[in-house]
Amino acid sequence: MLNKLKEVESRFEEINAQLYDPSVVCDTEKYSALMKEFKTLTPIVEKYREYKAAEASFSEAKELLYESGLDKDFREMVQLEYDEGKIRTEELLEELKILLLPKDPNDSKNVIVEIRGGAGGEESALFAGVLFRMYSMYAEKKRWKTEILSSNPTELGGFKEVSFMISGEGAYSRFKYESGVHRVQRVPETETQGRIHTSTATVAVLPEAEEVDIEINPADLQIDTYRSGGAGGQHVNKTESAIRITHLPTGTVVECQDERSQHKNKDKAMKILRSRILEAEREKQNSSIAAERSAQVGTGDRSERIRTYNYPQGRLSDHRIGLTLYKLEQIVSGDLDEVIDSLITFFTAEKLKNQNI
Repeated sequence: MLNKLKEVESRFEEINAQLYDPSVVCDTEKYSALMKEFKTLTPIVEKYREYKAAEASFSEAKELLYESGLDKDFREMVQLEYDEGKIRTEELLEELKILLLPKDPNDSKNVIVEIRGGAGGEESALFAGVLFRMYSMYAEKKRWKTEILSSNPTELGGFKEVSFMISGEGAYSRFKYESGVHRVQRVPETETQGRIHTSTATVAVLPEAEEVDIEINPADLQIDTYRSGGAGGQHVNKTESAIRITHLPTGTVVECQDERSQHKNKDKAMKILRSRILEAEREKQNSSIAAERSAQVGTGDRSERIRTYNYPQGRLSDHRIGLTLYKLEQIVSGDLDEVIDSLITFFTAEKLKNQNI
């Protein structure tokens, strides 16, 4: 690992020198690519230099301890420096192992989240609405932008399904472990006997696919238009502004009717379509790497239950990592960092077990 870190530092210094080369500065494409690599290597090199400084201090204390004739007070001081140095160098090595893990190329991307009501009828649609609000409020706390791409609302304020994009640096890295079946246990407002009902909603998380990520042949698309309508007959559009796009080779169908403009609906539908097709391609490529896929959505089957929201107990349980928190009200109000940080820590540790660093 230390040899690898030396190579990283050498490459970092090489890029740093190139960034001051006038010929490179004038080449926008090359300069941008080098800056991106420089930005990626910077935290690794900074941590490596911190490790080298700690290791040098530790080695110096170690040598002093072997010397004879040290007075008691000075020896105790050196011993303390040795003990602290040993702990710090070990901590820094662990941090460096994590920094050297292969990066998910999608981590910095925007994210498309699709939520669908599952078992439980209207109550599942209301729960889908709770999840949408939870993610939207979390995005707001991160100063990220949320944009609804497609929705099918119900009269009581829930969603049969809703697709939305969250735009912000690192959005996908924070949301990617949310894929799966979310289960809620609570007393519905319509329940007169006070009985607890169990309902579910499914969440799918896709990195936004840009046109450069995946090329779609227009000849492979069947585009239909129709009149859109809202819940309870509200906002019924008298023009055929709603769009249905079918990708013929894969059979993927996307509908969008949220906007009054056919052009805007088509743009939003294409964003969803590109991301779904890219995700399908990724899953096909990763099918042989079961451990990597399980780190994202368990077995890779989105029917797997990942989390329970128990309202009577004020409890959230993430079944993948054995996490239980009794702060449900704060969590559904967008306080998701503790849950997400725990998931990232767990799955990073799983990756470390499978890496030979």
